[in-house]
Amino acid sequence: MALPAVTLPARAADPLSFETVPVQVPSELREGTFDRERRLRVPKGFIIEVVARIARARFLMGTPAGNLLVSQPAHGKIWLVRLDGDRSVQLLASGLRLPQGMAFKNIDGATYLYVGECNEIVRFRYDPASERVSNREVIVPNLPDASSAGLGGAYGHELKNLAIGPDNKLYVDVASATNASPSDTTSNPVRSAIYQYDLDGSHGRIFARGIRNAEGLDFLPGTGELWAVVNERDEIRFPFHRPWRQGDGDDYGKRLSSYVDDHPPDELIHVKDGANYGWPFANPDPDTPSGLDNMPFDPDYDNNPDWRRFPESTFTRVDKGIQAHSAPLGMAFLQSSNVPEQVRHGLVTAYHGSWDRTRKTGYKVAYFPWTHDGRPGSQVDLVTGWLDDATQDVWGRPVDVKPGKDGALYISDDDSGTVYRLARAR
Repeated sequence: MALPAVTLPARAADPLSFETVPVQVPSELREGTFDRERRLRVPKGFIIEVVARIARARFLMGTPAGNLLVSQPAHGKIWLVRLDGDRSVQLLASGLRLPQGMAFKNIDGATYLYVGECNEIVRFRYDPASERVSNREVIVPNLPDASSAGLGGAYGHELKNLAIGPDNKLYVDVASATNASPSDTTSNPVRSAIYQYDLDGSHGRIFARGIRNAEGLDFLPGTGELWAVVNERDEIRFPFHRPWRQGDGDDYGKRLSSYVDDHPPDELIHVKDGANYGWPFANPDPDTPSGLDNMPFDPDYDNNPDWRRFPESTFTRVDKGIQAHSAPLGMAFLQSSNVPEQVRHGLVTAYHGSWDRTRKTGYKVAYFPWTHDGRPGSQVDLVTGWLDDATQDVWGRPVDVKPGKDGALYISDDDSGTVYRLARAR
């Protein structure tokens, strides 16, 4: 059965303007990072406040009652933040193995909470009245993590994210263990792919591949389209027999910091069944007239020099590029939410920030308005200020962003251990 089309506004929403405001912090939470005033740049007329302090807070999920779950992989826990009263923080689950992604699903009148642990997908029975979990059940076992044979305890992207689609299927990202090794594409299971399962974990199959590390997964409301934000590779070598910039000579195969700074872009992709998005054999090229839209591929010098192994036609183009090394993590579509009209018709994603760029980038929350042809428009920097560009000082690293029932956006920060609320000023 065809799904209804996404409803778009009759006219464009008023353009956003911005102002820098103090972060509002309750007195009992003013410690560590917030022992001094912090300021962030937000849409004009909005406030940003601290609602909880949870060390190494990662992914977020709104509960059916309108509260908020926060995963804490480093401590094997999931926390419940009550937004309907005193904003207390309560332990929901513990003893988990690096839990990250979460999703709710009602099946035959019962509510389940799905959780991505690093080595398996589990689900709990969830009581919406008491907001407690019980009956932990492993539905997808034996996912690769740092303990897997042959990896020697090293797995750079072992945290698992997941999403449940309108097709009642479960989608799981199994990211690469490496920066750019073809071994991730031939491992069993393949470690650079998004998998599809039935809701009970059965009938698992690769849905799409060539995806290095798809942290954020979500479905465009009113469609069956799965979208993802992807962290691309580091330390890329120049793949052409010519100078990188003006001058003579041949920079082929050289690792040039000015090239690495902007290559390859991170990605926002419409994840299509059976598609291969290139990693680690091809890299999207932002240096063409189309810029970050519908980029052609360049051959990867290390793994596919001069297209010797796989032609460019093997791969599906990336829909939208993101500044290289931004490290987009959590994301959410807002079309079905209660957030203000100016940002309701697009998606938000959190940029964790760079570690290997000459000048730092990322450390922000970005918004992509959705166009009438069903494509992401130009990036808008929605919340900035965790990075001081002049000094290169950083005091926070956004991880996830999700809408709440109250019309606010909630943002996690694993560097300062904070959950923020971005909302219209009352």
